[in-house]
Amino acid sequence: MLFVEHRPWSEPERRPRMSNDEDVRPGVALTSRHLTLGGRPVVPVSGELHYSRVPRHRWAERLRQMRAGGVTVVASYVFWLHHVPERGKPRFDGNLDVCAFIEEVRAAGLEMVLRIGPWCHGESRNGGFPDWVQQAPVAHRTDDPAYLALVEEWFGQLAGALGSGELLGIQLENELYDQPGHLLTLKRLARAAGLSAPLWTATAWGGADLPADEVLPLYGGYGDGFWVDADAPWDPTFRDHYFFSHVWDDPGIGADVRRLHEARLSAPQPRTPSPLFPPATCELSGGMGTAYHRRPWPRGLDVATIAHCKLGNGSAWQGYYMYAGGTNPPGAQESHATGYPNDMQRRGYDFHAPIGEAGLLGESHALLRRQHAFLAAFGDRLAEMPSTLPALRPDGVDDTSTLRHALRSDGDSGFLFIAWHQPHFPLPTYRQAQFRIELDAVTLVLPPVDVPPGTLACWPLRLRLGGALLDWATASVLTVLPGDIPTLVLVASPGIDVAYSVNGEASTVTPGFEPVRLPGLDLLILPASTADAIWVDSRRRLLLSDDELRWGPDGRIEALSTGSPSVQVYSSGQFHPLPLSSSAVGFTAPATFTQVRPPAATVPVAYGKFDGRQSAPSPEAFDDLAAIYRIELPTTTDLDVHLHIDWAGDVAELRVNGQTATDRFWDGSPWLVNLRDAGWHPGADLTLHLLPLAAGSTVSLPAEARNRLLAADGQLLDLTSVRLVARQTAHEVTDH
Repeated sequence: MLFVEHRPWSEPERRPRMSNDEDVRPGVALTSRHLTLGGRPVVPVSGELHYSRVPRHRWAERLRQMRAGGVTVVASYVFWLHHVPERGKPRFDGNLDVCAFIEEVRAAGLEMVLRIGPWCHGESRNGGFPDWVQQAPVAHRTDDPAYLALVEEWFGQLAGALGSGELLGIQLENELYDQPGHLLTLKRLARAAGLSAPLWTATAWGGADLPADEVLPLYGGYGDGFWVDADAPWDPTFRDHYFFSHVWDDPGIGADVRRLHEARLSAPQPRTPSPLFPPATCELSGGMGTAYHRRPWPRGLDVATIAHCKLGNGSAWQGYYMYAGGTNPPGAQESHATGYPNDMQRRGYDFHAPIGEAGLLGESHALLRRQHAFLAAFGDRLAEMPSTLPALRPDGVDDTSTLRHALRSDGDSGFLFIAWHQPHFPLPTYRQAQFRIELDAVTLVLPPVDVPPGTLACWPLRLRLGGALLDWATASVLTVLPGDIPTLVLVASPGIDVAYSVNGEASTVTPGFEPVRLPGLDLLILPASTADAIWVDSRRRLLLSDDELRWGPDGRIEALSTGSPSVQVYSSGQFHPLPLSSSAVGFTAPATFTQVRPPAATVPVAYGKFDGRQSAPSPEAFDDLAAIYRIELPTTTDLDVHLHIDWAGDVAELRVNGQTATDRFWDGSPWLVNLRDAGWHPGADLTLHLLPLAAGSTVSLPAEARNRLLAADGQLLDLTSVRLVARQTAHEVTDH
C-alpha cells in the first residue's frame, strides 16, 4: 500500500510589497502561495522566445503556436549585444523592435516578461554584453560607478524604445549569486529609466543570495546539460528532476555548486523556498542546446516528466527555456574564441524546443500542452493546494524500485501525481501499485494497478463539478468543458485500467469517445492512443487532430497539413468534423541533391581544446574538409517549404548563395529548415556542407548516435535523404 497523508500549508499566507503596494497593476496580486490575475489564482505557463532570434514576420505565428500549446506568458532576454553593437547607435528596427514585439504579445492575448540583464548569457557572446562593454575598463556586474554609467545608458535606451508597453515582469541580471546589493541597484536604475512591472524577478539557483522582498526568486530544472564535460556521466543534479521533491535549487545549472546541493539534500527542506514568495520557475527544460563537445537530445517524455514533477512539487509558475528555438545573428554565439568553455553552433539555436528553429512542433509540444490544458481548467484550484510528499520516498537517484508520486491537496480534494520515467536508466513496470490517500476527513483507497514505465499521471481526488462528486479516477485530468451539464475530460494512460468512483461506488470503464453520464456530470475518458492528437482551445473546446492547430484571441482554428486536414470537435456528447476551408494544397516530395565535392579522406579526431573541452573546427578547417552537395528545388508555391535533412556526420551548414543560413552539430535528431527564413528564393544557389565525424572522436553523443559512429569505418558521413515538406493552412468556417 502506497500511503500519503495531506499536510496543510506550513506557513501562513503572506502578501509581499511587490505587486501589492509597489508597482501595482490592477488585477495582479502576489502572495506567498500563488499569483492572482484578474482576481483569480493562476498557475502561469511562460515560454521563452527570443524575438531577436526569430524573423519579425514569424512573431505572430510563433505566438499563436505558443498559445495553442497552453503558454500564457512569453519571456525573452533583451540582448544588449544584439541592440547596441556600436556605442551610441542603438538599434530597435526589424526583429530588434522590442516594442512592436510586446505589442504582438499583447495582441495575441499573452503576458510578457522581459529579462533585461544587462548580463543575460543565453549562449550569447560575452553573456550578451556588446564587445565595447566587455572591453571597457570597469568591474562588470558590480556597483562600480563606471559600469553603472554604461548600464544606465542602456536602460535609458531600452525604456525609450519600449514606450508604454505593458509588462507582467522584469528579470534583473542572470545567475548572479552573491551580490544582492547590485541587484537592488539595477532595479533602482531600471525604475529610474522608466521601466516598470508588477513583478521583479531574479534567478535563484546555485544558492543565490537575493535581496529580500525585492525580487521573486525563480528556479530551473534541466535533465541534462551541454555545459558539463563530454565524458561526464548523467549527473545526480540532472537526475534529481525526475523525482518529486521540495528542493527547488538546481545545482545542475552550473556544476560548481554540487557540494552545496549535496549538503542541502541531507537536511530537511522547506516546502517553499521563501516565506514571502511561492515556488516558481523560469527555466524548466523545454529542450537543450547543443555544444560541440556535448550534444544532449532530450526526448519529449524527458521534458514533460520534469515539468510534471514540478507541478507535483508545488510549482506556482511553470516557465520553460526554450519554448521556441531560433537563429543567432552572425557572430553572436558563445564560443571558445570569446573565452567561454563551450563552442556553440554559430547560427542554429533550435534547442530541441517544443517549437523548433524552423517553426515545426517537437514531440514535447503535445505532452506539455496536455499539462497546460489541465492548468487552464484547474489552475485556480491547484494554486491553493500545497504539495505533500509520501512518507516512503526513493532513497536516492539510483532508486528504481520506489514509485515516485506526490499529492497536491487542500485537505478536502486534490490531485495525485505519478511520474515513472527517466532517460538513460530504464525503469521497470511497477506491479500492483495501490494508493491510500488520507485527507482531512476522508480516506481514499484506490484499486491496485500496474504502472508501466513512461507513465505520467494526474488523478483527481474528490473533485466536485456540476452536481457530482468524483471520489477518484485512474485516468489523468485534462480539462472540463462548459455546459448546462459540464463534461470532465480524462485521458487514459497506456497499460493502466481505468476505474472511477462516485459516491463510494466504484466502476470500471473502457476509454472511448462517448461520455459516461453521471448525475450532474458527463465523464469523457479518452483512449491513451489519442493523447498526442488532443487540443483544447481558448474557448475550452476539445479537439482531436494529428495536424498542427493554432488560434489567436478570436479562437478561430487554423489547421496545417501536407494533405487534407482533419479536425474533430466535441459537442453534444460526441465528436463532429470541424468545418474547414482551404485553397492551397500541401505536399511532400524528395529534393534532388548532387555531390559537387567529396569530403576529405581523413578528418581529425579533434580540432583542438579549450578549458579541457573539444573545440569545433574553425571555418577554414570546415571549408577545407567538408563535402558539398547542391540541392535542386522545384518551382515553389506560396506555401512555406521546409527541408527535412536526414544526415549523419559532425557539423553541417546550409548556405544560400554562399552565405551560411543555419548550422547543426549532429546528434542523431532530424534537421529541419524553413527555406524562406533561410533566405532562399527561386534562382538562389542552395548548398549543403557536411563535415565527417572521425570514428575516434570523443564528443558526447546520444546512445543511438554513438552506436552509429562506432559502427563507422574510419569516419562517419551520410546524407540519406533531403525532403521538401509544404503544408497548407485550412481555416475554421464560422457563421460570422
